[in-house]
Amino acid sequence: MLNIEVEWLIVLLVNFLVLVYVLNILLFRPLLGIFKERENTVKGSLDAAREMNGKKDAGLDTMNRELSEARQKAKDVFEKVREEGLSRQKALLADAESQASTMLQKAREELKAEADKARGSLKADAEKFSDEIVRKLVKA
Repeated sequence: MLNIEVEWLIVLLVNFLVLVYVLNILLFRPLLGIFKERENTVKGSLDAAREMNGKKDAGLDTMNRELSEARQKAKDVFEKVREEGLSRQKALLADAESQASTMLQKAREELKAEADKARGSLKADAEKFSDEIVRKLVKA
């Protein structure tokens, strides 16, 4: 059978407890401190990453909103300029049509005056020729 001596058992137990106490002070506590510090660092880094991700999302939302507003403003300005251009084009076309109509009317009046003048001249020439023909016929 096994012979257990109580004295050696107490010595071994005291030795074990002293060793556990010394190892706790020299090894386990510093390691636990390092592990806790590492955990806090990782946790802090994850929190910082989440915060940066939130800031990134907020920045993207702001940028997209501002970009949408800028596009809308550009569209509004484009439409306004387009409408102004169309109204100016219509005004210029109306002015050009008015000028063309005036010029056409003047040309018609000049043409009518020229035609009247030519008719008058032809009438005078016709009367002159008819008088001459009548004189020649009377002489003959």
